[in-house]
Amino acid sequence: MANSLVKAVTMQSARELVGNPALTNYYLVEIPQLSSNVIDSNKSKLARHILLYGKLTDKSFPSRKLGFLCSEASLPTSSYATAEVKDNFLGITQEFAHTRLYADTDFTFYVDKNYDSIKFFESWMDYISGSGASQTTEKGYFRKMAYPDYYKVSEIKIYKFERNIEGVLEYRFINAFPKGMVSVPVSYGSADLLKVTVSFNYDRYIMNFDFSRKFDIEIRNRALRTREPFEDPRIPGTTILPVTDPDIYINSIRPA
Repeated sequence: MANSLVKAVTMQSARELVGNPALTNYYLVEIPQLSSNVIDSNKSKLARHILLYGKLTDKSFPSRKLGFLCSEASLPTSSYATAEVKDNFLGITQEFAHTRLYADTDFTFYVDKNYDSIKFFESWMDYISGSGASQTTEKGYFRKMAYPDYYKVSEIKIYKFERNIEGVLEYRFINAFPKGMVSVPVSYGSADLLKVTVSFNYDRYIMNFDFSRKFDIEIRNRALRTREPFEDPRIPGTTILPVTDPDIYINSIRPA
């Protein structure tokens, strides 16, 4: 008996079924601008160390340039660690998830002529190991690791979009820090662009569905008209409260 699901597919019908596939080269990486002027801020010491020890030529380099210099990035994924159970049913082996695992993610950056890309991450990692503002060659040199709250950040993001920028996926890494840097090879011969690859560890990530700017406006108008809270269709489980001030609404729904 012939399978009714198997049939010839024309190019037109295939285009209608598949649609427009997403491309890999439309994305943006956002690195936070760490402020050194915030009093009693956990990140202020990290910011000061990067500016002093890293000797960046541009104080706004992390937020304005570093993201654009990212030539390669990986959208994060996760998996589950499972436990095996054999005694519930005779002859049947089952597995149950007990821990969600997040794999480290890698970012590759072009190195500018001032080497700020390398200096930024080297100084960040140097702060984690507590080497201080200056290093020494003495034999008694030691390191004192910094407390995690002082070097982990939750503002590193990846935005994945397409050419028309109608739909955007936002990945936000919670408590991320540079875990390692891959050796940067240099050699004689034909010149090539210098790149540095940094591996980041993080506690978890949040994926936010931002469908379109038009969709944002529709939700905004609904929040201004309604008197009852309603669920944000972009982020399941998130409630939007009705407000009367448009500026308050805009600031309340934007990612922190």
